[in-house]
Amino acid sequence: MAEKKKEKKDKKNKSGKVKPQVLKGFRDYPPEQEIARQTLIDKTRIVVEKYGFLPIQTPSLESAETLLGGDYTEDNLKELFGFTGPDEVDMSLRYEFTVSLARYVAGQPQLTLPFRRYQYGNVWRVDKPGPGRYREFGQFDFDIVGTYSMLADAEIIAVMVNLLDYLGIKNFIVRYSNRKLINGLTAYAGIAPDKATDVFRVIDKLEKQGKEAVIAELGPGRTDISGDKIPGLNLEDSQIKLLTDFLNIAESESDDVLAEVEKLLGHIEVSKEGIDELRQIQAYLSSMNVAAYKTTVDVTIVRGLGYYTGPVFETTLKDMPDIGSVMSGGRYDNMINRFSNRNVPAVGTSFGPDRMLAALIALDAVKMKSATADVIVTTMDKDRLGDYLVIVDKIRRAGINAELYMGETKNINKQLKYADRVGIPIAVIAGSDEFANGTITIKDLRAGQEKSKEVADRKDWLKAEDVQVTIRQDDLLDQIKNLLKKS
Repeated sequence: MAEKKKEKKDKKNKSGKVKPQVLKGFRDYPPEQEIARQTLIDKTRIVVEKYGFLPIQTPSLESAETLLGGDYTEDNLKELFGFTGPDEVDMSLRYEFTVSLARYVAGQPQLTLPFRRYQYGNVWRVDKPGPGRYREFGQFDFDIVGTYSMLADAEIIAVMVNLLDYLGIKNFIVRYSNRKLINGLTAYAGIAPDKATDVFRVIDKLEKQGKEAVIAELGPGRTDISGDKIPGLNLEDSQIKLLTDFLNIAESESDDVLAEVEKLLGHIEVSKEGIDELRQIQAYLSSMNVAAYKTTVDVTIVRGLGYYTGPVFETTLKDMPDIGSVMSGGRYDNMINRFSNRNVPAVGTSFGPDRMLAALIALDAVKMKSATADVIVTTMDKDRLGDYLVIVDKIRRAGINAELYMGETKNINKQLKYADRVGIPIAVIAGSDEFANGTITIKDLRAGQEKSKEVADRKDWLKAEDVQVTIRQDDLLDQIKNLLKKS
């Protein structure tokens, strides 16, 4: 076996060629995907900056101590893209932005608070690759740091709603709850603290598995649809009864679910605090004119056990329920305290542009483009390249993206076929006749594609006014702008 590997290696070295392959769990983004991603990010920036959020960028590499804490082990480091770098410092590629934000805020004691930040970039996780699951992926976060006010939580939700509206998603709901509320639930049911996390994980399955499955899993366990045995928590019947009362409220269609929860948990101090905070958020969202049907309280949301300390949020696309939450977050008041003696509260949310883009494509809410240029200037006469350069420069100076054809062929049909293949919608054509007459020809390649489906005769197709027109050179920019308005 070793000899075969050596033989393959020798062959590769002799050929001098390297196989053009991508690492497992990584991928390339072709132009049409990358253009769409950049458009998504640009639109997101517009929305968050409307609310006053400021951009920051933190290093892709952080020390292992920053990411994992001072008591990290070598095994912990192996779970990340970690290694020992220069100066014998243990480090790793970041797996999210929140820890870096906490480190940044703690290291900037002069920072004016509250601080609104947003950040976009790639993160890396040593996960097992699978369909739609990669080891490198983009993330976009926006957070408000330095205030305990529920106004900050409400504004994060408002941004989430505004962003989804701006992206063209029609049918969505931002669901929110409070970890304090559900933390009190285990005290109410008399569940030992060391078992509370397991109870939360089971309750979090309510939406996907249903109440009966959750109740079974709280007790002796169940068998799922594939026949696999799901072990239960073996809680006492009295505990399950109390938890079931809570689940019944969660599944009810009450106009005021918080009032129902308060009847059940209002005597538990931490739950009462969580209920009051949710009511504040509801009031703030109403004052901000956030449509009531786009947000709802969902008391069963459980996120980031050991991470989130208060309100938590998730976003569901009603037309794509199987995709899961496309944007989520919550309040994390203890994170920055890891790096500082100051207590600095924070709240924020995050989304993965790749998953969001997949949803936008599926919902037909985004137009895919494979070109950044709107115009191609063809080059029929290589002796007049100077004239073509003047034309393309004129178009670009008018703020229109334009490409000058630089291929070897003089054949106009091949040049137009190139433009069509890369997705450039408008072609500018000038040959010896046009230059002699002071005219120029504009072809709308999009209209040509549609017209070709209707007109069989090429002469009729070329004569169609909405496909090709010859104009004075002075009218070039006006004609192009009018065509682009149709897109």
